Amino acid sequence: MFHPCYFTMFFLKYSFCKCCPFYYESHNYFTDVSFSKMLVNIQICSNIFPSRNCKSVCFKELDGEAHSLKVEKILYQGKSPYQEVLVFESSTYGNVLVLDGIVQLTDKDECAYQEMVTHLALCSIPSPKNVLVVGGGDGGVLREIAKHDSVESIDICEIDQLVIDVCKDFFPRLYVGYKDPRVKLHVGDAVEFLRNSPEGKYDAIIVDSSDPIGPAQELVEKPFFQTIARALKPGGVLSNLAESMWLHTHLIQDMLSICREVFKGGVRYAWASVPTYPSGVIGFLLCAKEGPPVDFLTPVNPIEKIEGATKDGREMRFYNSEIHKAAFILPTFVKRELEAYNSSTEKERPEKPTAKPVKMKVMRDSAITAS
Repeated sequence: MFHPCYFTMFFLKYSFCKCCPFYYESHNYFTDVSFSKMLVNIQICSNIFPSRNCKSVCFKELDGEAHSLKVEKILYQGKSPYQEVLVFESSTYGNVLVLDGIVQLTDKDECAYQEMVTHLALCSIPSPKNVLVVGGGDGGVLREIAKHDSVESIDICEIDQLVIDVCKDFFPRLYVGYKDPRVKLHVGDAVEFLRNSPEGKYDAIIVDSSDPIGPAQELVEKPFFQTIARALKPGGVLSNLAESMWLHTHLIQDMLSICREVFKGGVRYAWASVPTYPSGVIGFLLCAKEGPPVDFLTPVNPIEKIEGATKDGREMRFYNSEIHKAAFILPTFVKRELEAYNSSTEKERPEKPTAKPVKMKVMRDSAITAS
């Protein structure tokens, strides 16, 4: 979904030959096997285009801005009941996972997202024991949770088995998270899973879901967060993706407002740099259920003091206690907009944009279906 443009095979052949006359003169492009395979790959994934000099192929995301990655090789392409799945090898970021035409993660910068969404929550509470991952089918969040030796059980609910299988084959550094004996996989709708979970079961819930547009709009509305709060223990915490402060301030404002009604233990917005996400940043919403006080700004369970958490191949690549503290320091314009929103009445607030926030997906695995 959200494909900005579609190319037919004829147009692609014409375009290549138009800009590459040397290729046209020396090749029969209808029979050349390697060229035909490349065209087929390009046709199937409508985000892949020839570069300006026609010496390479690039993957692009478009909607007012574009980010391109040079494609070295298509590794996998298929379709599940939920989404189209593509994996390609890029020249600069390693293997890249694409769902419905949108970049989800890359080998090079996945650490920033996986480590921050996990440890901002788990390092803010002492000795987390029971943790739930909503989505996160690639396994990266599982890998990070497993670094906490206090954790006794890790549930993960992912709706798309194909995402899990593909990551097993092409992202072993992420899939290693599934190999921890504390992990229990549930393939299905995470909304329903949460509704059926015992009240107060989890110390932490980490939500890794799709964009809050269309049917998934329910996932940023009050009933969903109330379901999350019900499943948390008193003083339990939620880590939820919260969009880009450069592109989606109105969504962040709404999410903060809703979560402050539901989570009386405190709500904070944090952010991190992820180069292959739109605008180069991603946000996180950290929420605490009423109970033992939680101070997200200072890690009470610092990762550096957890035995074995940073040794034997488990070293952090992005997160540390200093970055934890810095993640909550917001640029002046963001603070100003959020403060103005908080102090205004509903009538005074500007009308929300009717268009989709951005066609380029900021969230990651489509792990939840609204119901």
